[in-house]
Amino acid sequence: MTAEEIRASFEGNGYFVLENFMSQKEIDTCEAEIERLHQLGADFKAKDDPRGHQFQLEPYAKTEKQDGLPVLRKIEQTGEVSDVFESLSRHPALIDTVRALLGDDLLLFRSTLMLKPAFHGSAHAFHQDSAYWPMDPPALVTVSIALTDSTTDNGCIQVIPESHKWGLQEWGRITRGDGEKMTDREDVDTSSAIEVPLKAGSALMFHSLVAHGSGPNKTANARHTALYAYFPPTVNYRPRPNAPKEKSFAVISGLEGRREMTLQAAELA
Repeated sequence: MTAEEIRASFEGNGYFVLENFMSQKEIDTCEAEIERLHQLGADFKAKDDPRGHQFQLEPYAKTEKQDGLPVLRKIEQTGEVSDVFESLSRHPALIDTVRALLGDDLLLFRSTLMLKPAFHGSAHAFHQDSAYWPMDPPALVTVSIALTDSTTDNGCIQVIPESHKWGLQEWGRITRGDGEKMTDREDVDTSSAIEVPLKAGSALMFHSLVAHGSGPNKTANARHTALYAYFPPTVNYRPRPNAPKEKSFAVISGLEGRREMTLQAAELA
């Protein structure tokens, strides 16, 4: 597909699938790195290192540890603890596609690993990412990279096509236990939601206003996903009360080759 066709599909549906952009060697490297990060998280927590807060335990697991390592739901700010995942955020094939959607100047808002552990991985209720992010206008692109095959049984992402046209809404609690509803809202029709299974090494890209969620992992293997969110410099930083009044973001593409860009808090019009 041409860049114009990719952008038209994304703007119409709110999402786009980039298939098989990673090599098997790259996938294997990421999986080995996730093993290392589990041990790193255990070390941080044992030493009461403040970086341990970036490693979040699975809230619905029956035990906090498995084989001596923490049962993790996610790891935030992965670029701070992993060169592998910092590099993945800049993968040429990935960024070429993101540039087709947002333009040449790109900043990185978020870098996260979602780990959905075997038998424990919790469901995520339907929500829009921008409902929880201090960025305005809500025009970011979230990239969900499958590092293991993402299937119905292990809780692949579900999206509601064209829901990015609904405007910004409130959604409430995201993490859900087994058997809980995927939304508490009576006014949201989720019957049009579709599952987006992915082969390892493929990515789902979606608008930060697309309503999406995922089921629990009911399988004997973890579902590993690398999440990144990108935005152009036309998006402003609007922090919550008591949050820092400025924030620095890594530059991924363009912006005259700068390494990072610091945004000052923008006032609401």
